[in-house]
Amino acid sequence: MKPLQDILIIDLSQFLSAPSATLRLADLGARVIKVERPETGDICRHLYVSNVIMNGESSIFRAINRNKESFQADLKDAIDKQRVLKLIEKADVLVHNFRPGVIERLGLDYDTVKKINPAIVYGDVSGYGSEGPWKSKPGQDLLVQSLSGLTWINGKVSDGPVPVGLAVVDILTGAHLVQGILAALLKRSKTGEGSKVSVSMMESIIDFQFESITTYYQDGGEPTVRPASNSAHAYLGAPYGVYKTTQGYMALAMGAIPFLGELLGCEALKNYPERDSWFTKRDEIKQILANHLATGSVEKWLSILEPADIWCAKVMDWNELFDHDGFKVLEMIQKVQMGDGFEYETTRCPIKIDGEYLTSTLGSPALGEHTDAIVNELISK
Repeated sequence: MKPLQDILIIDLSQFLSAPSATLRLADLGARVIKVERPETGDICRHLYVSNVIMNGESSIFRAINRNKESFQADLKDAIDKQRVLKLIEKADVLVHNFRPGVIERLGLDYDTVKKINPAIVYGDVSGYGSEGPWKSKPGQDLLVQSLSGLTWINGKVSDGPVPVGLAVVDILTGAHLVQGILAALLKRSKTGEGSKVSVSMMESIIDFQFESITTYYQDGGEPTVRPASNSAHAYLGAPYGVYKTTQGYMALAMGAIPFLGELLGCEALKNYPERDSWFTKRDEIKQILANHLATGSVEKWLSILEPADIWCAKVMDWNELFDHDGFKVLEMIQKVQMGDGFEYETTRCPIKIDGEYLTSTLGSPALGEHTDAIVNELISK
């Protein structure tokens, strides 16, 4: 029995942030009924992040909406809305990510919903919160990254702004929503009271930068200066970074510079014994180290550094990763199947409980696939 068995979630969300949250809750055992507009459904069904089409729709939808049921309803239609309200009456959790003002116009805001289901846990995601000059801006990952300062702590000093090459804001926001919902469900189990859980993409990505932002406020608001080369972190001193070798790249985390010099046979590094210099002369040290590491292979350097307990690793691409025993032993890829028999491979939930991974063979639903069954089970009765 999974931890959230018998928890019913009504999911009014689309795109990535909130659907990633309901995906994780489904993996934890909840039943997720995804309410989608007729004909088009979740916009993500036709939002392509690549030219890969899976069973007629986008790969991103297939990945983020597996293990859910699809209920087709037009929230502006009186009959359909009454159906959805009946589902909400029986739900434990409601999730949406409409822009501020839209959910009120639909009559599904928290104050309205809690009148028909006082114990409900009501989760909402916004781009920038419900107040302020940005509240109506589109909550899109790249736009939020750009406004948040994140793009100026990636890359090296000679680069312009460098965004993260994944929907990092969406996924972090979804994770925060899951945390809030689980906390609210725990509270309800003790008090019987429902809660409203609100997260925003901007707050999530600002929190993601907590280390660097704390440093910024502590050092008098000094601007972030990225490394001149071999960058991996805007604030950390040498040797932290990624270095090219004669065969591939390697990553070096923390380590005492003189000790590295001794291990690697790089005499010049022994001239920086003071820890403070690893920060104040970061770029100088990194260039010396980069020039030295470029004379040997990844395997050569790892064979020296790893036995000395220096934190280092080969930089791998997906082909190398997927072929490696370290990846294979994790069994991170699972095969799922849609209702029409279409199968595809995707990642599994990364959580293990009582020694067991939380896997599921159910793929993403066809639009409205479960409408009739849900009506018969939960609405008509």
